[in-house]
Amino acid sequence: MTRRKPGLLTIAAFSAVTLSVLHAEEPKQNYVPVVTPNGSTLPYTLDNGVKVFHLTAEPVKREFAPGLSVECWGYNGQTPGPTLEAVEGDRVRIYVTNKLKAPTSVHWHGIFLPNGMDGVSGLTQKPIQPGETFKYEFTLKQHGTFMYHPHYDEMTQMGMGMEGFFIIHPKEPHKPEVDRDFAIFLAEWYIPPGGTKPDPSVMVDFNYFTFNSKVFPATAPLVAKKGQRVRIRLANLSMDNHPIHLHGFTFKITGTTGARVPENRQAEDDTVDVPPGSTRDFEFVADEPGDWAFHCHKTHHTMSGMGHGLSNVLDVKLGDTAKKIKTLLPGYMEMGGNGMGEMMDMGGPKNMITVGGIQGPFGTVDMGGMFTIVKVRDGIGSYEDPGWYKHPEGTVAGPVSESEVPKDPAPGEKPAGHE
Repeated sequence: MTRRKPGLLTIAAFSAVTLSVLHAEEPKQNYVPVVTPNGSTLPYTLDNGVKVFHLTAEPVKREFAPGLSVECWGYNGQTPGPTLEAVEGDRVRIYVTNKLKAPTSVHWHGIFLPNGMDGVSGLTQKPIQPGETFKYEFTLKQHGTFMYHPHYDEMTQMGMGMEGFFIIHPKEPHKPEVDRDFAIFLAEWYIPPGGTKPDPSVMVDFNYFTFNSKVFPATAPLVAKKGQRVRIRLANLSMDNHPIHLHGFTFKITGTTGARVPENRQAEDDTVDVPPGSTRDFEFVADEPGDWAFHCHKTHHTMSGMGHGLSNVLDVKLGDTAKKIKTLLPGYMEMGGNGMGEMMDMGGPKNMITVGGIQGPFGTVDMGGMFTIVKVRDGIGSYEDPGWYKHPEGTVAGPVSESEVPKDPAPGEKPAGHE
């Protein structure tokens, strides 16, 4: 047995002491940490005041929703990759290890830095070959919502899910300060029915649309307490723009990829369009309790497993035709004669989910894709999913008898109150 010399530390003990010393250097956080729904924030250590992160590019298996597992590429076991958080003025050092079978690089989208740290393969650096680790290091000169992604074979690598947030907080929080801060990456995919790998060569005919690589009903709700100020950050590296709409509130658009929007130019709206290659921040006060829909307003983007290029059978009586086709093609699924709502319970090929749907308090919520729920509650003690909203009596729309419906005025008759 080899004796350890007095005064020497084991590797484990040395690491514990080192981390303790490193974290002792860290100043108190002056910001509300960002929540990445269905995701995570990347931890860091401190080395003489430098924040040190480690990203690993690698294949990732992501469950978009129960019944649909997808073989993607990402970082640190997830897509989008973990969110990086730092503060304006920080110096950061980011080690990137490539565990893909292809070369890669990382571009720090929208961030001011030395040209040699910009991450464009062949232009500002050599590609990171499989098995290699590269080091990026720079000082953060701005604040806002930014992204990271490859700049090597972007069509394939971004199309397979390689992207993530880089959030840089201001030295002093903007006023009024927020209580809840969420970050959501918008993405679109084509996954062949029954397949497990996205096809990154598809340019327009996407069949899955995701918030943080999840489709509703697997998208996590955004929970806030009544009266809290909420910020939602959106990022888009997909082929399409996405008009993201919030029910129940108007908000102020407070940030773009470029910078914080000055207060006198903060437009008020309930929908914000997020173009490709951009980020948008908006803020609102959650002053009305309820379960509020939050979604892309392109109608196909709140669907899942869409089949395109099919015959339009709306209002067509199919009779036994579909049953006969299914004897030859068991996975066949036709658009319903009365629309898509009737397809919620239909089956499909293995590893494929259809339009969407979840049992809500009043029946099926027949949504999928880029859809989630902002849940505002009064008096909650945590940010766990509080379940469905319990509406006060008399505040829910419902059916009435025919006798309760006011009669339309007869031709030439003045409506009541217009004498």
